Amino acid sequence: MSSPTRETPARTPRVKQKRGEGQWALGYREPLNPNERSKKDDNPLNVRARIENIYARGGFDSIDPGDLRGRFRWFGLYTQRKPGIDGGRTATLEPEELDDRYFMLRVRLDGGALTTDQLAVLAEISQTHARDTADITDRQNIQYHWIQIEDVPTIWAKLEKAGMTTMEACGDSPRVILGSPVAGIAADEIIDGTPAIDEIKRRYIGDPRYSNLPRKFKTAVSGQQDVVHEINDIAFVGVNHPEHGPGFDVWVGGGLSTNPMIGQRLGAWVSLDEVPDVWEGVISVFRDYGYRRLRARARIKFLVKDWGVAKFRQVLEDEYLKRKLTDGPAPEVPATQIDHVGVHRQTDGKFYVGAAPVAGRVSGATLLAVAKAAERAGSNRVRLTPHQKLVVLDVPEAEVDGLKTELADLGLHAEPSPWRRGIMACTGLEFCKLAIVETKARAIELVTELEKRLADIQAEIENPVTVHLNGCPNSCARVQTADIGLKGQIVTDDDGNQVEGFQVHLGGGLGLDAGFGRKLRGHKVTASELTAYVERVVRAYVAGREPGERFPQWVLRADEGLLQ
Repeated sequence: MSSPTRETPARTPRVKQKRGEGQWALGYREPLNPNERSKKDDNPLNVRARIENIYARGGFDSIDPGDLRGRFRWFGLYTQRKPGIDGGRTATLEPEELDDRYFMLRVRLDGGALTTDQLAVLAEISQTHARDTADITDRQNIQYHWIQIEDVPTIWAKLEKAGMTTMEACGDSPRVILGSPVAGIAADEIIDGTPAIDEIKRRYIGDPRYSNLPRKFKTAVSGQQDVVHEINDIAFVGVNHPEHGPGFDVWVGGGLSTNPMIGQRLGAWVSLDEVPDVWEGVISVFRDYGYRRLRARARIKFLVKDWGVAKFRQVLEDEYLKRKLTDGPAPEVPATQIDHVGVHRQTDGKFYVGAAPVAGRVSGATLLAVAKAAERAGSNRVRLTPHQKLVVLDVPEAEVDGLKTELADLGLHAEPSPWRRGIMACTGLEFCKLAIVETKARAIELVTELEKRLADIQAEIENPVTVHLNGCPNSCARVQTADIGLKGQIVTDDDGNQVEGFQVHLGGGLGLDAGFGRKLRGHKVTASELTAYVERVVRAYVAGREPGERFPQWVLRADEGLLQ
């Protein structure tokens, strides 16, 4: 007789521990990647002293690599791409193989606000130190190229004497604050956000408490919807509260790049005076709870997505503001995109004149000529826009036509073609180490050709069809929110050759058409085919649209064959 067997007890399944995301508030303070290690080793704001005292004297070869490719960014400095390296090698070379001995330098201009005297200083720096280069970026910055490290202290001195700075123009920091180019003078403005922008700058920019964020932090403040608020980390949008009057609706968690997300409303109304405190609360939530383990998830949009806006607002109120926010209404969405191009009457009876360079490409000589033209027209205020445009404020009516003519002679058109008005491009292969394809020169060529090829239907296009070119997947030129978004990559042509080309996004937009467009499966266009492709799609839109139908609306219902 066999002995009875004992049953083996069932094993309890192991619960896999979720790995920490590097959130300081939850106790994950150890460095988790090289970027976090670098910031822990030395506050990036300290790099200024080394630039002034060591690197500017010792030259490029004296620069510590940790500063060169890391902390320099906190003062607007990036090494630019070494000439002659094609886009196919971008991902295969080491950083030191891509680095040139020159720098791109961004000047932060919060709200894009400039006096003509400041514009003249920017022009002089361009001509003296940057080989006459200057680009207007879609963050209302001026970006130079060909900067030598030996010249940086002199450039800083010139900028700061004129009331400008490069501090925290880049890096894991609170970058330039977008503001309405026509704040305080626009007829449609609900409230002027300028005092809030100035107060945020005064209190927090350069503050070591906010110079080590998980990643960059982008802000927009405007009394009207002209600062692409849906794709900023935090945005304050002008709105009228039925009881409290003009104030701001608060948005958080917007952003593009490889994981685009539209920002979400907190459902809170804040007064003008409350904006800086709420801004500090939100950036503090990001600093303390933001994800630091993986750099690809280190933006506030991922935290907002995971938490949801209800929890985000609760943490903000309970742990940081120590009070409840006032509930508020959503702002009305404008019928068309506001880009400030053209001639518009100000609330004081004068006019502002908005003009379009091609994809923000200007020069020091052009900036100086604009400053002089504005002064001849009786103005001393100029603004840069989030659409790579330039606006002259405070122009008397009798001077408008003369100013328009002078600007047009400089290649800055106040009555541009739809293509010139709607084009945007990032830095691209010419200077950027991340780029895969050329963008700026291609944008200029594209506009020139479309103005010829589509002259017969130009008058039929009520709203400009926006075309944005980006040199890589990072979307500095906002390809996902363009009517025609073009993301640079290496593609195979009909002969089997690897050539520069673009993945196509169609029908993206902000405002009424807020969303990321239609990405055609497997559809790519070579650079040589680009002009013909854009012409074909635009003609199909004009021929097939319903009355009043915008390009993104048409794309949603169009047959895929018309989009290829």
